[in-house]
Amino acid sequence: MPNINQARIAILATDGYEQLELTEPLKKLREAGATVHVVSLEKGEIKGWDKDHWGDSVTVDKTLGEVSVSDYDALVLPGGQINPDKLRAEEKAVGFVRDFYNSKKTLAAICHAPWLLIEAGVIKDRDVTSFNSIKTDVVNAGGRWHDEEVVTDQALITSRNPNDLPAFIAKIIEEVEEGRHEKRQAA
Repeated sequence: MPNINQARIAILATDGYEQLELTEPLKKLREAGATVHVVSLEKGEIKGWDKDHWGDSVTVDKTLGEVSVSDYDALVLPGGQINPDKLRAEEKAVGFVRDFYNSKKTLAAICHAPWLLIEAGVIKDRDVTSFNSIKTDVVNAGGRWHDEEVVTDQALITSRNPNDLPAFIAKIIEEVEEGRHEKRQAA
């Protein structure tokens, strides 16, 4: 089981990520000692969405073309309406999420990010949560939706919104330190 201070974690995002859903995990996981990379479709910076307006930007550390699942112990998917909607239209991003799920490593999605889990075909028969407006999408994809701050199903972690970030981040650390979940079914 890896200690969090030895872990390598990717945060997959593009323009329109919910500001706190990227910046808080980035900050807190780094403070815990993990190496954390912001991974996106292109080099440069990506711009966040802060409640009802454009927010701050973060620097992209790696592009999807520069990384592989074997590089990381966990994958974090921030939400917002724009970010996961853009990413689920990119086969390379969807494939990365599917491959990460199939690796049996920690995969965490918050808010609208379960749209990526749906697109990757990994949510069926899993206990999950999401932002309440996509509950029907989750249920229609076969997920078992729960209205809880954090839901975990064999290292698949989901949360509802920025208010859930403390529990979400704590669960990411816990699951990374547990290691791979070998009994998790492949997509």
